[in-house]
Amino acid sequence: MALRLIATDLDGTLLTSAVEVSPRTRAALDAARARGIHVVPVTARQPIGLRAIAGGAGFDDWALYSNGAYATHLTDGRMLFAEELPSATIRTLAEALRASIPGLLFASVRDGGEGFVAQHGYAEIADLSDHKRDPKTMGGVPLDQVLAAPSLKFVIRHPELAPAALFDALRDLGLTGFEATLSGAPFVEVMAEGVTKATGLARLCAHVGIDRADVVAFGDALNDVEMLRWAGHGVAMADAAPVVQEAADETTTSNDDDGVARVIERMLG
Repeated sequence: MALRLIATDLDGTLLTSAVEVSPRTRAALDAARARGIHVVPVTARQPIGLRAIAGGAGFDDWALYSNGAYATHLTDGRMLFAEELPSATIRTLAEALRASIPGLLFASVRDGGEGFVAQHGYAEIADLSDHKRDPKTMGGVPLDQVLAAPSLKFVIRHPELAPAALFDALRDLGLTGFEATLSGAPFVEVMAEGVTKATGLARLCAHVGIDRADVVAFGDALNDVEMLRWAGHGVAMADAAPVVQEAADETTTSNDDDGVARVIERMLG
């Protein structure tokens, strides 16, 4: 492959457990950029969460958010595309889930990723690390307001039930018209139908004129699987789940052992 674009997940992949970019990883990213290689974060996060670490990573190119639902340019703010989940789909999904699981709480990402609309009670079970937002700033609205507008990412969580259990319950409903995944965060993430990190990355690559064969992608969670399969070379982190490692072409060391940097260094020779 002629490496032309590096697509990397952030949490559990590029970032250390301290949620930082190590000096070795920063040096590897800088070396790639110096050769004209695009370095693109592909994350479940929103702009607020990317801004928190963009300086440390040196990100100044395109970025993909909400598991591939939308893309913006980090230097000039251009939005390349945004795929929203229709309000009617969100409502159908929420009502079906609530009928089988009491106590669910919901939130919706809107307005180019800058808006976060949370149901009453959601902030009380949220931490700053969940959405890179202070729960004190989340407020709370009736569920009807959460469901009333299209969403770039619809968030489903429960005070006690694990995300994997919610994900299984959602799948068992047999509903269609959306894409659901897990990122390692304490909630299920729902995007527009067909939206994955792979579809978002494919749209971006088409825009900048790069073939998938010339893309290396890094990830560690279920929401990275499609991207690792799509890229010319997919790399899973050492502690990724078996399904993620099986989707990749190779497995590198952990995020705390500069796994991303090691592969980039090798590929740059």
